[in-house]
Amino acid sequence: MLRWVIIVMAGALALLLGGHGLLPDLNGFTPVLESLLPWLGLGVPVLLVGALVSRSGKAALAVLLPALVWAVMFGPDLLRTAPGGASDLSVATLNVGVVNNNSGRAVRAVAKGRDLFAAQELTPGGPAAKELDQIFPYKAQVSTIGLWSKHPIVEQRRVDIGLAWTRALRAVVKTPKGKLTVYVMHLASARPGATAKRDDTLDHARRLIDRDPSEHLLLLGDLNTATTDRKRSDLVPPLLDAQQEAGGGFGFTWPSSFPITRPDHILYRGLTATSAAVEEAAGSDHRAAVATLRLN
Repeated sequence: MLRWVIIVMAGALALLLGGHGLLPDLNGFTPVLESLLPWLGLGVPVLLVGALVSRSGKAALAVLLPALVWAVMFGPDLLRTAPGGASDLSVATLNVGVVNNNSGRAVRAVAKGRDLFAAQELTPGGPAAKELDQIFPYKAQVSTIGLWSKHPIVEQRRVDIGLAWTRALRAVVKTPKGKLTVYVMHLASARPGATAKRDDTLDHARRLIDRDPSEHLLLLGDLNTATTDRKRSDLVPPLLDAQQEAGGGFGFTWPSSFPITRPDHILYRGLTATSAAVEEAAGSDHRAAVATLRLN
């Protein structure tokens, strides 16, 4: 009896992994499931133990199916190495945490040596903003988000992503290799049964990107959209993901104490990512996403 339970569960796990995109959006629960998709692989060793207990070769063979599906889906993330090469920019994005008493120390550690630093959940005039003002000569700040730059910011304006208050901006940075358009966004939150507003802000973000003629473009921020969430396909493509192109592993950033998903992103077009990583940030419930890039 146990072996048949293992065989059925192994088949169901393989189908869930490989066919998750065919699942209907069950009142906002499916995107949350997809956000945790890589963790479903933990079911494989559990099923394997069950197969060994049942002493069934057929059950053990059945467990190989979800293992193979998981390996095909996520193995490249674990085996990828940074392409390296020359880079023009070092960038970082961090949700500093609205109740983070160590936000100044957090941004100081992550911002060191960066050309661009995007921050979300800032307290206007708070420790993080004051610290960044001392590190960078240029900034564009709107409400609880901001962009700090080593290079001149020649244009800046707030942009609408469908929220009641402004949580997005567009800036143009004059780099030694040419102008770079940078969006900083903090999209609406996504929770089980409540993803509609997040989806709406994603739609706004996609329209902004599609209408923007800039050759070199960066989108930095807390997008509240995991790499494996079906809605992220609204942005990737047309943009590329620095972690997927040049980072090793999954690059999980939340929660900082034990990251299980990646809502923080560095997306781009007209550039090449040469490295990507994740760094700890004192006191924040997020870790920072960082990358180096080259203007094409």
